[in-house]
Amino acid sequence: MNIELLPLTEVRKVEGDEGNFTVHLRQAPRYIDPEKCIACGECSRKCPKKISNSFNAGLDTRKSVHILYDQTVPLKYAIDEESCIYLQKGKCGACAKVCPADAVNFNDKPREFSVNVGSVVLAPGIKTFDPSAFDSYAYSRIPDVITSLEYERLLSASGPCQGHVLRPSDSTEPRRIAWLQCVGSRGNNKCDNDYCSNVCCMYALKQALVTADHAHGEGHDQAIFFMDVRAHNKSFEQYYNQAMHKGVRILRARPHSFLPGEGNKGVRVDYVGEAGDLHSEVFDMVVLSVGLEAPAEAKHLAETFAIDLDRWNFAETDPFDPVHTSRKGVYVCGGFQEPKDIPRSVMEASAAASAATASLATARGTRTVERQVPEAINVFGETPRIGVFVCACGINISSVIDVHAVADYARALPSVVHVENNMFSCSQDTQVAIAEVIRKHRLNRVVVAACTPRTHEPLFRETLEAAGLNKYLFAMANIRNHGSWVHANDPAGATRKAKDQVRMAVASARHLAPLKEVTLGVTPSALVVGGGVSGMTAALGIAEQGFEVHLVEKEADLGGNARKLRVAQGRFAVAPYLAELEKKVRAHKLISLHTQTAIADVDGFVGNFVTRLKENGAEQEIRHGAVVLATGGTGLKPEGRYGFGTHPMIMTHQQIDAGFMDGSIKPENMQSVVFIQCVGSREPERPYCSRVCCTHTVESALHVKRTNPDARVTVLYRDMRTYGQRELLYKEAREAGVIFSRFSLEARPRVAVIDGVINVTFKDHVLQEELTVEADMLGLASAIVAPDVNDLAQMLKATLSDEGWYVEAHSKLRPVDFVTDGVFMAGLGHYPKPLEESVTQARAAVSRVSTVLSRTEMTLAGTVATINKTKCVGCAVCWNVCPYNAISPDNNGFAEVNEALCKGCGLCVAACRSGAPDLRGFTTSDIMAQVSAMLG
Repeated sequence: MNIELLPLTEVRKVEGDEGNFTVHLRQAPRYIDPEKCIACGECSRKCPKKISNSFNAGLDTRKSVHILYDQTVPLKYAIDEESCIYLQKGKCGACAKVCPADAVNFNDKPREFSVNVGSVVLAPGIKTFDPSAFDSYAYSRIPDVITSLEYERLLSASGPCQGHVLRPSDSTEPRRIAWLQCVGSRGNNKCDNDYCSNVCCMYALKQALVTADHAHGEGHDQAIFFMDVRAHNKSFEQYYNQAMHKGVRILRARPHSFLPGEGNKGVRVDYVGEAGDLHSEVFDMVVLSVGLEAPAEAKHLAETFAIDLDRWNFAETDPFDPVHTSRKGVYVCGGFQEPKDIPRSVMEASAAASAATASLATARGTRTVERQVPEAINVFGETPRIGVFVCACGINISSVIDVHAVADYARALPSVVHVENNMFSCSQDTQVAIAEVIRKHRLNRVVVAACTPRTHEPLFRETLEAAGLNKYLFAMANIRNHGSWVHANDPAGATRKAKDQVRMAVASARHLAPLKEVTLGVTPSALVVGGGVSGMTAALGIAEQGFEVHLVEKEADLGGNARKLRVAQGRFAVAPYLAELEKKVRAHKLISLHTQTAIADVDGFVGNFVTRLKENGAEQEIRHGAVVLATGGTGLKPEGRYGFGTHPMIMTHQQIDAGFMDGSIKPENMQSVVFIQCVGSREPERPYCSRVCCTHTVESALHVKRTNPDARVTVLYRDMRTYGQRELLYKEAREAGVIFSRFSLEARPRVAVIDGVINVTFKDHVLQEELTVEADMLGLASAIVAPDVNDLAQMLKATLSDEGWYVEAHSKLRPVDFVTDGVFMAGLGHYPKPLEESVTQARAAVSRVSTVLSRTEMTLAGTVATINKTKCVGCAVCWNVCPYNAISPDNNGFAEVNEALCKGCGLCVAACRSGAPDLRGFTTSDIMAQVSAMLG
């Protein structure tokens, strides 16, 4: 509604400044009128010209008239000018002859126009490295050596093999597959990409695990050749361990030769093992885990917008302002800043949105177009007319479940008047088609048999609204997660179960009633808990958006962990940045600062929270519409580990940084310094990577070497996880003479203090011998642990992981949100991260908070509990079990529901012995109808 899509469009020129840019655009001709195109596909079916399919990495072909992929937005066909026979030679025109909508327009011309905008966000994405330059990998010579992107398309249900992986040489199923890491990353040989591409280790593990899960029979093998496994993000270490548990071989080796197998099928891989012994293995296929680099058009785009790039053609940014470019009013996010994974890209997109709108806050809403929803048809008293839509989901569902048999079965169910099979029910064209079917067949209930309602239910409900139907007259049967995925080895059983699920959904749908949603006003202010960098950044960002902020910090001073940090990214001093940030926070008129303050109690709900503060012995009540939790983390005190506490020079990172900053630690006086990594991290009691430790160690090691080049510096590590551009610090440290020696969890270094001297003994992985080094200082990279915020989390119904980290609503799609509406997270409380990523997440939280506070009213879900007062006996069970404090006694002692607080969990319904509570949308009659249908 408020987003205008401009496909096939490029920026030609930019004029003006922040707040008033004029951007000149050129839109290439589509040759098919998008207003007329109905995406029927007739034009593509009749087109005789086949060309390489770039979306499937060139593994198959597509037609000259095409859509990029089945779920492309907008779902409108286009003609490729360079390959079209008619546009090049004036012959053919088959597409125009068969188009039923008369949408083909060979006379289409480029369109040049301008838009006036206040801010610009650049997100041109990223491209994969082309390994053709590496002769040793034989990518151009051996057909069964492919890139990770090509393998991803082979795995995909919408790919050239429809998800059944077939090797290129003979189209047979590969049984033994190897992955080679760091192709086009972490090296200067032929590519100059000496940074780490950040995502390659994890996508290789994912591909190997997915392959292992789909493999059947004996003889299957997945092997990954790597240098360091960089499983540094949240839950990544557990995923790494899961891969090894499932039999994926993790080989710390660099193959030196790739030779074709017998008959030029398969690949022989020669490599040297960790012990220096020679190995040779034959694999059916080798996957090159290619790195990521700036797209070719990045340089031209940067020149057009007059922003600075680094030497790899990524946008130059400041770690303390990660989305700001060198030009005011122009921001970046995603891969254009550096290679990154989906959660970081999504966070950064929200951060860029908040930065881009801060200077435009006074104009907020002046161009907003409200979504117009037709008035819902009154279906009260009507006989149920149910439409059932069965989704194939490419082959995600249809490769296991006979979706046509399920649809045929649905046609015979009571009250079902229309049934369809869809390739992708969630695609744009199908949504439009479903809305039209609802109107045409006068449907008053809709059932979709597809994937998870967790992600897709809101989409289908919007479709019902657009068709003039109350959005709660909808039911989903999850035949993917509960069917094809878990019963992949039993297609017949999965099909029977899908029929059962559809029968149950239809039975429930017959009992569905239209629901009304509660509308409430919004208090346009925010509460930020935590006065570290994340909290201050979030508070300042929200205030810059024009909203009042209460910033609460339990300590007397602001700054948190950042006060103990010397530098960020190896060269940016933290103290001056922190001082300037605190100055801005204290000076901003919309920020109320509460230091030495605790949260005593939180009540209310999104848009209308009430929080009681304990400040200097006095209590104060504040009202606010949203909350940001930026409660930080703490460094583990490694008592009893590696001699900590037995010698004053055995210290943690934070202690070393403090010593460097106050001058009590003088590198120039040291002859030998040792660092030990993973102290308390990546161990059974803390099975996660603390993320920042490797980079912090390298920064400290470099500081010692820069100050005293003759000092011997040794780093003992398990995997060096200097991800992204931090790899350059690792490289610099090696070039400076820092010695890196690897150890395993089973053979850790040993530390002894003998006559006041620190002795560190370890087995060198190159020499395969034990060495003992005397150290003037021993640095311990101790784990970052979550703060104790159980009480606060319970007040706000915020979920914590087993390790105490905040749990986001969705790791990829909603990485800043809690499940509890109106509550957001930032910084170390979510998971260990470097300072610049904490800043990014804080700015992302600002964007999410703004979506709440910029509204004048909130609409809450209609699926809430209701109490039948004639059955209620006031026993208090319901309000005692309610996790959201949504039920309380009324003046007569009977239960009463606060619909604004209720989340529709149904605990009250299950707990009540009198049957007084019921849950709208999931009433007892709905559930019992499903149970009866299930029992046949």
